[in-house]
Amino acid sequence: MPAVSLRLSSVQSANLKLRGPVTEPTQQEEESWESGPIPAVPDRLLASDLVNEIEFLAARARSLGSGRANTMLAPLDLKVRSYSVLAMACSDTEPSQRELADFLRLDPSQIVSLVDALEKRGLVFRGPDPRDRRSKVIRPTAAGMELHQRAAAAVRVAEDTSLAPLDGPERDQLRVLLRKIAFG
Repeated sequence: MPAVSLRLSSVQSANLKLRGPVTEPTQQEEESWESGPIPAVPDRLLASDLVNEIEFLAARARSLGSGRANTMLAPLDLKVRSYSVLAMACSDTEPSQRELADFLRLDPSQIVSLVDALEKRGLVFRGPDPRDRRSKVIRPTAAGMELHQRAAAAVRVAEDTSLAPLDGPERDQLRVLLRKIAFG
């Protein structure tokens, strides 16, 4: 991992000494930020250059959208990542774990954990890959197919909420542009 050098102000240095190193937010902290209503943003912050940076806007939109989807999926004991694995298993594409990792942009160990959890619940199973006998593909069970239908409906509600400011043609355009960025 490459070394990262940060220049800290004296206040930041003092805070670092008092509180210790900055860490990633816990899953609970991240969920509380993502699932609540969008807090009002002061106009002075909206005047910053950051609100025009695409990476920031994409990250903020993702956070808001994933939070809404996680809230809608919670009664089904799913989150966006586990839903994504289940959706791919139910898609008739017979993805291998490696393909899932590449497609979902997750570490292979995360895919193993997600598949293990879904398999433990009886929603998916690992089967032989007809394209490569050394590999396993992820397939849904009947219970997995049924849960996927309910989860997909919940995700559509979350998407409709997130995209409420956009009309139909704008949503279609956004989907086309995001596909172009995500898959070339």
